[in-house]
Formats: sequence, structure tokens, C-alpha cells
Amino acid sequence: MNLISFLQYTFIQKAFLAGAFIAVTCAALGIFLVLRKMSLISDGLSHFSFGAIAIGLFFGVYPYYVAVPLVMAGSLLILKITEKARVYGDASIGIVSAVGIAGGVIIASLSKGFNVDLFSYLFGSILSIRTAEVFLSVLLSLAVLAILYFYYWDLFSATFDIDYAKTTGIKTNTINVILTLLTSLVVVLSVKVVGVLLVSALMILPAAAALQIAKGFRSAIFIGCCFSLFSVLSGITFSFFLDLPAGATIVMLNVIFFALALLYKKTA
Repeated sequence: MNLISFLQYTFIQKAFLAGAFIAVTCAALGIFLVLRKMSLISDGLSHFSFGAIAIGLFFGVYPYYVAVPLVMAGSLLILKITEKARVYGDASIGIVSAVGIAGGVIIASLSKGFNVDLFSYLFGSILSIRTAEVFLSVLLSLAVLAILYFYYWDLFSATFDIDYAKTTGIKTNTINVILTLLTSLVVVLSVKVVGVLLVSALMILPAAAALQIAKGFRSAIFIGCCFSLFSVLSGITFSFFLDLPAGATIVMLNVIFFALALLYKKTA
């Protein structure tokens, strides 16, 4: 089979379209998370999404309809635990993550009928993405990118010097809430691409690789988006022709890009 015939498959076109938008969104948001040392929040929310997806499947509701609001609520819960309970950020992430995983396992054990579907969300199934999921991925990705664009300078200031941001009138608490809610949306979107277990890698690795070689903040976002986009499209292609799991292939390509970026930094 040649590349032209490969691209004529409808399911490949849908995977490319949804994957491209999600890849760019993950990388753009990932830069802010990595620089603000909030990378672990994507991992915690991805585990929490496991429980939310299990609830949706248990009640026969489309999982994204349940996962989006619940994971957004989980992201706010992380902030509240950190503020009110005087718990460090990584500890609050661990608490919410544990609740999601434990709840998902309990719900899965109560039902005999959807374990196969739940398994696909654990490891991703971008090649089986439905038309409705493509539209949802594109719309939510555009919404996240639009918010990042409109709040760019506030996010930029809060990322590099939060004290200066406060003195200039930027509501840093609001910015934290916005960033956390955006992360929850992107996590839910990415579950279909690489699965619950690998979502954080898709958000962290392209950003980390870009930061090794970029000369400025905007160039880091651009390079990260290119790494992420190429890894997703190439990962889908390789997984099809080599009969490999798409999610794991995408992540391993990102690992290769990160290793190459480190090598380039050392030799430059």
C-alpha cells in the first residue's frame, strides 16, 4: 500500500485531523505548564479522567460528556486543596489522581460489559475516532488556543515573574484557574490520542524538547507545536503500517525528539 492509498481511508483522515489539532494544543499549553513547574497536573488529571470515563460508560452516557465537566471540577479541586488544606501542589495532585484511579477501578469491577471500551481509553485509540469526536476535538482545541491567545501576556507574565505580574494588576489567581481548566480540557481531548496512561507525555515531551533548543518563548511554542504535530502524524502512519499501538508510537517519537534536542544542545 502506498501513501496516497493510505490517505484515502476515512478513518485515517479523521485521525489526522483530530490528532493535528490536539497535538498543537498540547504543545502550546505544555510550554506554560513546564515553565511553571505544573507538569504533574496533566498526569494527575489524566488519572482522574479514568474514573470520569468509567462513570460515563457505566451509565451508558457518551464518556466525553461526563469526563469534560468532571475533570474540570477535579482541576479546581486540586487548587482548592492546595489553598485551603495547606497541602503542597504535588500532594493535592496525588490525592485527586488516587480518587480517579480508585473510583474507575471500582466502577469497572461493578460492570462486566464495558471493560474493553475502558481499555481503549487507557491506551488510546485514535484510529477508531468517531466523527462526533473529531468535531469535538477541533472545537475544543480552537477554544483552548483562542483563550491562550487572548490571555497570552497575562500567562507570560505570571509564568516568568509572578510577583511582577501581581504588581502590574494581573489577577494571578484567575490566571491559575484558567490554566488549570485549560489543562483539564486538553487532558480529556488527548485521552483518545494516546490514552490515560500517556497523556502527560504528549503535553510535556514536545515542550521540554523545544525548550532545549529555542532562543525565545514564542519560538519555543512554535518548535514545540512542530515536534508535537510531526510526532502525532508520523505516529499514526507508523502505527498503521507497522501494526503498532498508535499512542505508544506517538510518545516514543516524542522521546526521540527530546533526545535529539538534548544532543543538539550539547553540541551547539
